[in-house]
Amino acid sequence: MDKFDHAILGLLQHDCTLALGELAERVGLSNTACWRRIQKLEESKVIRARVALLDPRQVGVPVTVFAFVRTNQHNADWLKQFHQKVAAIDEVVDFYRLAGVTDYLLRVVVPDIEGYDAVYKRLIEIPGIADVSSSFAMERIKSTTALPLPSSF
Repeated sequence: MDKFDHAILGLLQHDCTLALGELAERVGLSNTACWRRIQKLEESKVIRARVALLDPRQVGVPVTVFAFVRTNQHNADWLKQFHQKVAAIDEVVDFYRLAGVTDYLLRVVVPDIEGYDAVYKRLIEIPGIADVSSSFAMERIKSTTALPLPSSF
């Protein structure tokens, strides 16, 4: 990737609705050259999707919970099943495997504490879970989907 790709990505990750002409002008390319670069970035999965970012409060899931999961299983078959079961829970919006004392971190969005309790009960039904500890977010200070890119322009 070169400076043009980084510039295109930087602009698109802040507003993917930019018109091609405006995007091309802002990065200093022709419309055709800019479009080809976008196509290549999509084909190579650098651009994974174009999505709308929703306000959690306005869509009824204002509560964010971080669930820290410890397991007593680490074999490949169990991991695959565990990953599938957790990934199938719609309220789990981020799911990470960690190094350290905690094995997994889940970010869960729910309407209220009762909503999280329902998710918690689904989690503890999964065989091999040793512990689930939860922390409720009091305030969202920073939340972004924009990745840091080398400055180009």
